[in-house]
Amino acid sequence: FDTDLMIEQIKELLAGRPVDIPTYDYTEHTRSSKAYRQEPQDVFIVEGILVLEDKRLRDLMDIKIFVDTDDDVRIIRRIKRDMEERGRSLDSVIDQYLGVVKPMYHQFIEPTKRYADIVIPEGVSNTVAIDLLTTKIAKILEEARNSK
Repeated sequence: FDTDLMIEQIKELLAGRPVDIPTYDYTEHTRSSKAYRQEPQDVFIVEGILVLEDKRLRDLMDIKIFVDTDDDVRIIRRIKRDMEERGRSLDSVIDQYLGVVKPMYHQFIEPTKRYADIVIPEGVSNTVAIDLLTTKIAKILEEARNSK
């Protein structure tokens, strides 16, 4: 994770300047030489498993959200993704999940939910939480337009 770069790029976007966001190559386990151009927008979403960990990053956010997903759902999603998109074997995905991913999630990622303004249990299937979030974002956009 390059939190310093992420913070720098968010500040650039907030100042109305475009940024070139690097991409990660999951097959090579390293940052790719490719980047994509992100133009400034009225609303943008910063997502990632550790985005709530660093206070400097949290301070740049209007709304902080933690999507709380069951361990079983997480492993099923990981198995499907890693086998279909990354060409990994079932055994390697399970070994990595049980040996590294799950313990690290509970040690480092789950504790960051205390920094969230909103914790959404059950992810996208929680339509009430999604509706509340949509309403809040619409209100922020309206306030931004009225202040211009």
